[in-house]
Amino acid sequence: MRNTFFSPFDPDRPDRPKPLRHRFRPIPVRTLVPNVITLLALCAGLTGIRFAVEGRVDIALGAIVFAAVLDGVDGRVARLLKGTSRFGAELDSLADFVNFGVAPGLILYFWGLYELKSAGWIAAMVFAICGGLRLARFNVMIEDPNRPAWAGNFFVGMPAPAGAITVLLPIYIEFLGLPKLGVTAPVTLVYTLAIAFLMVSRLPVYSGKRVGTRVPPDLVLPVFVLVVLFFALLLSYPWAVLTLGTVAYLASLPFGWLSYREYERRDAEAAAAAHATPAARDPDHMPRPPSDDERPARLN
Repeated sequence: MRNTFFSPFDPDRPDRPKPLRHRFRPIPVRTLVPNVITLLALCAGLTGIRFAVEGRVDIALGAIVFAAVLDGVDGRVARLLKGTSRFGAELDSLADFVNFGVAPGLILYFWGLYELKSAGWIAAMVFAICGGLRLARFNVMIEDPNRPAWAGNFFVGMPAPAGAITVLLPIYIEFLGLPKLGVTAPVTLVYTLAIAFLMVSRLPVYSGKRVGTRVPPDLVLPVFVLVVLFFALLLSYPWAVLTLGTVAYLASLPFGWLSYREYERRDAEAAAAAHATPAARDPDHMPRPPSDDERPARLN
């Protein structure tokens, strides 16, 4: 009998298991494009923080607006290219926390909340935390199987991008030429906390995600003209457009709540109607005809 000795460090031993080779499938380009857009939005938010630290608040605001535009584009591009993925959803949430939670809070602090010292920092920090909580709740609720179909038309609480654009309203007003008064910082603190509360509240806010998925052929050219006109006004009169847009958005919040209540009322009426007529759905509950003993006697 022949004994064969192998070194324990010999890679060619016959009893040594072969290493597993992981084969990674190539990733389609259509799944990369939305993630690249999300990363560009993240770069814009981080750049906005840098310009706020340097005191160039106007450029910082432009970076946040640009990040909000990219945030509205990446999801639509992903659905259009059928490139949605779990990785892209998580990356989008992390980018939104930085762009629409951390960055606006720091911009407000370096702009004017620093005058209130610790109180101003707490307000900026609370806004950032509320942005993170708002995004975490959105990720949990989007997978709820018990949500009615019409609930997709509404956000629960003010969405993070809208909260970021809205909370910067005091800076827009200052850039319109209004003087910065001594009460500006305290008012900004209260306003920042109010927007943070709206983000984590249960207020139904109309999402508008299902608007614009189809455009009639006769409205294509007018839509192009309106889009070009909007961006031309935004570039020419940015502070006036942002101020009017923010005020109009805040004024529209009660209408979203009323629309949500109307949907709930219709669901309640439909459920009540379904439970009010069990006999129509179950033959066993049909009323039987009265017997001869139960019929009333005839009068002669």
